[in-house]
Amino acid sequence: MKKSTIIGSLTIAVFLVAGFFAFSESKIEYSDFGKASEIHKTCQVKGSWIKDKEAKFDATTNQFIFYMKDEKNNEMKVVLDGARPNNFEMAESVVAKGKVKDGYFHAKEVLTKCPSKYEGKGQDVKQSGL
Repeated sequence: MKKSTIIGSLTIAVFLVAGFFAFSESKIEYSDFGKASEIHKTCQVKGSWIKDKEAKFDATTNQFIFYMKDEKNNEMKVVLDGARPNNFEMAESVVAKGKVKDGYFHAKEVLTKCPSKYEGKGQDVKQSGL
């Protein structure tokens, strides 16, 4: 075999292996707080903000701290690196991406799902005849 064919084949193999590992690391599965506590990997937890518990931004650590209930009603303190997400107060549900560490959920990102301004308000729409 030619030397250039071997080098080309090795280069392709290296890129395929690197691509596989990059894809497997970027795949983040949904979980609940119980499972997230066991697996110690980055995951996504969907739930809701517990509004009657403290939610605050700590300027000294640049962290937003709040309490969340997952879809199985497990509660956990969530610490997000960064400021409070936009429209947090209006959120119907919250998705926190991160992992459980030191007894709380350490989030790298928090996404909020707010009520859509385009959803109907239960009013009848009358069509006009043209």
